[in-house]
Amino acid sequence: MEFQILKNPMSILEVTLKKDEIITAEAGSLVFMKGDIEIDTKMRSGILKTVKVSLLGNESFFVNKYTAKEEGCVLGLTGPPVGDIIEISINDNAGFIVQSGAYIASTVGVEIDTKWQGFTKGIFGSELFMLKATGEGKVFCNAYGGIIEKQILSGEKFILDNYHLVALSIDADYKVTKFGGLKSTILGGEGLVTEISGPATVYFQTKNLKELIDLLGVKHTQETQGNNFNIGGFRVGM
Repeated sequence: MEFQILKNPMSILEVTLKKDEIITAEAGSLVFMKGDIEIDTKMRSGILKTVKVSLLGNESFFVNKYTAKEEGCVLGLTGPPVGDIIEISINDNAGFIVQSGAYIASTVGVEIDTKWQGFTKGIFGSELFMLKATGEGKVFCNAYGGIIEKQILSGEKFILDNYHLVALSIDADYKVTKFGGLKSTILGGEGLVTEISGPATVYFQTKNLKELIDLLGVKHTQETQGNNFNIGGFRVGM
């Protein structure tokens, strides 16, 4: 299986499959496909885990499993945000928690679940639940703006605005705190930040989607569209 990430930040993930190779992708992420590819639409896993990931992790209820039936099949996949797509390697020593809604696709062997952060660790903006990627393989994520990887060394501290955090190594030591004192929080244009202690790997986005929404004056509404149900501006995929 070969991967290319093309046209960042207007990005698309191009996957070339050999015969019998499989990739699982978020429902609605397909842009194009070429060759004899079998498509199997299914729940993510068991009903309880599927409901958790859909309702709490802001992902759709179903995923599509693409299986190549001949050599040289090609898929084009993407996500909703106008921004980079990244490839994150997952193994026994490197699981990640990922911003809900950022997942596009993963290879066989990667397990996607939700991770409860608790009320004191509700990072990624105001999210209390994030996706948890474990197992062995690759996961592909899309976020608003450019995505940058930083390695935080042992003994180092890295402070990041919550709305810019895309993915963080699952065993990283972190805490959510206010930006400076009360004056800085109210007048300095910042709110909660995440303080990460190394060693850790962190991916962050260069742009803040909440600020764009505020700038455009977009109001959160309750609506239904396709297989997605929005409540208070938060998408529930069905």
